[in-house]
Amino acid sequence: MDLLSLDLLGNALVSGLLLGAFYAAVTIGVSISFGMLDIVNIAHPAFIILGSYTAYIANTALGVDPILASIVLLPAFYLLGMAIYTIYDLAFERRGDASIRGLAFFFGLLFITEVALVLVFGVDYRLVEAPYIGPSLTLGPVDLPLRLLVPALVSLGLIGGLQLFMRHSFTGRAIQAVAQDPLALRLMAANPTRIKRIAFGLSIATASVAGAVLIVIQPVEPSIARDYIGRVFAICVMGGLGSFGGTIAAAMALGVVESLTSTFSGPSWSPAVAFGFLLLTLALRPAGLFGRS
Repeated sequence: MDLLSLDLLGNALVSGLLLGAFYAAVTIGVSISFGMLDIVNIAHPAFIILGSYTAYIANTALGVDPILASIVLLPAFYLLGMAIYTIYDLAFERRGDASIRGLAFFFGLLFITEVALVLVFGVDYRLVEAPYIGPSLTLGPVDLPLRLLVPALVSLGLIGGLQLFMRHSFTGRAIQAVAQDPLALRLMAANPTRIKRIAFGLSIATASVAGAVLIVIQPVEPSIARDYIGRVFAICVMGGLGSFGGTIAAAMALGVVESLTSTFSGPSWSPAVAFGFLLLTLALRPAGLFGRS
């Protein structure tokens, strides 16, 4: 392998790892809702795009950094998630209709959110401005685009904060246990419905930050949410349901595979090879990388 190919390989690996960190942020909300609560929220990518557009509005109208705006808006997305779960619980979960009708409910949310964004913003691509979107850091032969590096660091910080909350707070431990043993939670004076409401609120809150880092990395338009539905659930399952570490590992692996394929075989092959890699991994280890065999 010549020197040029080694440089390409190094840059592709670094870009893939940075892209993987972003994929982890996109998926972490699904790891909570699907991996811990058994709620198949296929509308989650739509809330990520909603996060992108709120960051876009704050950036273009007020000149606020998009990532900073997403952090400020975390409470609003958290309350939105709690409200959605309350409706879902009353209409479907308590009636035992959460499987099919609940899935239709989230599909409807996906469709409504996309249509609303189209009506308000149209189908044109939107982008934001920030000091770190253009420049790159150069470390020898490897370039680190700040538009990937900054979102990657923010994404890992988000997941790290959630992991600390899950491990070191009573509510976090209750969230991890609620899908496994709700009776035990009641014996500990914890209301499973309340715990699920908090957990689902957290899952939607992550969409605020994930949406901001998405629009920093690339321009967005409302229908782009569909591109992430299969990807986020595949990463969630591949990493092991409810495992934050597994989510990061699976997302990094997917990012590297996509980047290598795009660099050496062309972008058109990237999605096919990446999903082939996911399917192969799940075939060899159905429980996921960090799941129980």
